[in-house]
Amino acid sequence: MKVKATVVLMMSASLVLAGCATTDNQNTTRGAAIGAVAGAIAGKATGNHKNKRLVIGAAVGALAGAAVGSYMDNQEKALREELSGSGVKVIRNGDKLTLDIPAQLTFDINRSDIRASLYPVLNDIAKVLRDYPKTMLVVAGHTDDTGPYQYNMNLSRARADAVKNYLIAQNVQSIRVETVGYGPDYPAVPNTSEANRAQNRRVEIHIEPVVE
Repeated sequence: MKVKATVVLMMSASLVLAGCATTDNQNTTRGAAIGAVAGAIAGKATGNHKNKRLVIGAAVGALAGAAVGSYMDNQEKALREELSGSGVKVIRNGDKLTLDIPAQLTFDINRSDIRASLYPVLNDIAKVLRDYPKTMLVVAGHTDDTGPYQYNMNLSRARADAVKNYLIAQNVQSIRVETVGYGPDYPAVPNTSEANRAQNRRVEIHIEPVVE
């Protein structure tokens, strides 16, 4: 049977920097940003990456029908168990999972090297990803709006690449992982203060099932 890899967005892991509480308006903005990024990634995955998705399906297998929901139910349970006590929130919305990572874990300003505090969280995420290989990852990097636009685009891609490379080092298959840099284009919250800008210096990990 011919296997094709159609991608459905399953999870957004938002790695944010600031620890302040968000307002209702900030939550609305964050939701809109996640939706916009998800749409852009879905278009990318189902468009110019068709051949790669076919290769991934052939390499790791594919899911069909009700197996998709069951597979992700089990993955959700595994994530909750692995991340218990870490401060990471695991949120289920239909067939989508969101991992909300504590703000202090990610990147310093103008830096793309991962903070040491993020390693244990990525280790736990990688463990689950190894156990559930019928998925493709898109790691999306983001910045705040300070500095030249092209600099921020390059920095956001470097942040995404840093996370990708670490996951691969933890034996997540490289063929499953793509990166994209969005610079300041999709802020989680408005860039109206330093605390907000810190939240926008982040990476989101989108995990998508490969299905027949």
